[in-house]
Amino acid sequence: MSLHDTTTATGTLDTETVAPGDEEYDDAARVFFGTGAPELVVRPRDADEVAAALAHAVRRGLAVSVRSGGHSLLGHGTNTGGMVIDLRHLDGIEVLDVDRRVVRVGGGATWGRVAEALDPRGWALTSGDTAGVGVGGLTLGGGFGWMVRRHGLAIDNLVAARVVTAGGRLLTASATENPQLFWALRGGGGNFGVVVSFDFVAQPVATVHRGTVTYQLDDVAELVVRWRDAMRAAPEELTSTLVLPPAVPGQIPEAMVLLCYAGQGDVAAANDAIEPLLELGTVLRASISECRYADLLEDAAAPPGLRVAGRNTLVRSVNDEVITAIDRLHRSPAPAMIALRSLGGAFSRVQREATAFAHRDAEAMVLCMAMLPESATDDDVARALQPWEPVAARGIGSYTNFQGSASAADLAAAYPPATYARLSLVKRAYDPGNVFAHNHNVLPGDGLPRPRTADRR
Repeated sequence: MSLHDTTTATGTLDTETVAPGDEEYDDAARVFFGTGAPELVVRPRDADEVAAALAHAVRRGLAVSVRSGGHSLLGHGTNTGGMVIDLRHLDGIEVLDVDRRVVRVGGGATWGRVAEALDPRGWALTSGDTAGVGVGGLTLGGGFGWMVRRHGLAIDNLVAARVVTAGGRLLTASATENPQLFWALRGGGGNFGVVVSFDFVAQPVATVHRGTVTYQLDDVAELVVRWRDAMRAAPEELTSTLVLPPAVPGQIPEAMVLLCYAGQGDVAAANDAIEPLLELGTVLRASISECRYADLLEDAAAPPGLRVAGRNTLVRSVNDEVITAIDRLHRSPAPAMIALRSLGGAFSRVQREATAFAHRDAEAMVLCMAMLPESATDDDVARALQPWEPVAARGIGSYTNFQGSASAADLAAAYPPATYARLSLVKRAYDPGNVFAHNHNVLPGDGLPRPRTADRR
């Protein structure tokens, strides 16, 4: 590793870097779901160093990956032969306004660190599922979390962001400054610049009730119906995920519900809200407790020796057709985990045009995670995911942060034509050269809807 003194053919890059041959290189090239071979990993400490790194990459013609937590299913936090801008040092957490609970969070912070910092004040931000997920990547994609029904997506609590553009400018994006950029950042992914800090409005959350309820899985369709009906009647303080693991030969089939009740410490109300989830079927095990929100976010590790292929779709209604498709997927020989995440509440009260995440009428997100050998090819993945297609066909869109492919069809699913057209105009204004292409890429354009069939992979 070199500290603030990397000499190149085009001059000196004055920041911390890791290059091939350095002791830290192997770790620096690796992210949660993949390993790359970048020419250079840069670890800036402020916006000026981010701008200098971008200028260096443009001069050298290097592809740019921006890394927050490095949890992208597609390994977008690394690359081969390009530059990785690792934001790990931009991890500050600062209270800007106590009365309004406005908090500035560095783009390289992790949600576990944010939760710990806000806990002494009795505040929290709706965020990802695990502690190690980066604030930047999760927020720019939308930001599902354990309080999505109570407090919406992470972007619904965002009031401003500071962005270094491809041209090296440091801009503030908010409802009053660069409002089109602010709209695009809320769901449009990392297409528009390097976000060095986010300003959120935190919520008063002293404690939450968390739980895991494990059932004997006798009938997938019946269990999904009961879970759906329970969540339709549930208060928005309750968010839950129904998990259908792949069957294990010789073992009793099981399913589980993971839950979070965020309701200001009212134990009686929490019990009333959670009770219907204890009546979905034969309960084998149950663990429910009150805890700090920070304790809800646990660490996660990538499964060793496996290639994880993730797909998701948002469904307007968990109706009979969707349930039948899920049942058939679970019965298929592909070793896949299926999860249904409950939505509604605050998530649905945001107008679809208000942010670049447009699918506000979804009742649930259905997620499929297929586990294949590490040596599996793209063709192997395609074959394993064939049973997923009938589920995807019944969706209204997808969530980029959980999508393990980035074809033109995936972009069309993530962004309806009007949303994509608006994103392409913002892209042309702030990144006309498409420097930030290593993502679910929106091309700079004229605002016209793009072809929905050609594959840009």
